[in-house]
Amino acid sequence: HQTNPAEVAALVGVADRDLASCRTAGLHTDWQFTIAYNAALQLATVALAIRGYKAERGNHHYRVIGTLPYTLRLDDSSVTLFDLFRKKRNISDYEQAGTLSERDAQDMRRIAENLRKRLAEWICQEHPAFRDAV
Repeated sequence: HQTNPAEVAALVGVADRDLASCRTAGLHTDWQFTIAYNAALQLATVALAIRGYKAERGNHHYRVIGTLPYTLRLDDSSVTLFDLFRKKRNISDYEQAGTLSERDAQDMRRIAENLRKRLAEWICQEHPAFRDAV
């Protein structure tokens, strides 16, 4: 995949919007979680695009999350938790409401915030052509 600063900035913009939105007071825990999850997924997608790849539609989330040790050097325990949250999100979105806890939402938000920080540092250190996009 051949990305460019405009695409990177657009995806980071979605992630930043979602990071702000998941903190909305009174928002149902399921939505807090889902919005934070989307932010994290967008940030992982940015890192993959900068490396020159784009995940296929089939198992898209699974594949994007699985690249994080190779793109942003995310540790195995964080990747494992993110992947567990992928599965929990699927249940919440498609099968049963109310399955996500406040702790799940907080942990998902922390993962997204960590990815946002790591992405900015990684771009500044290793991919300065995209510096203005973050």
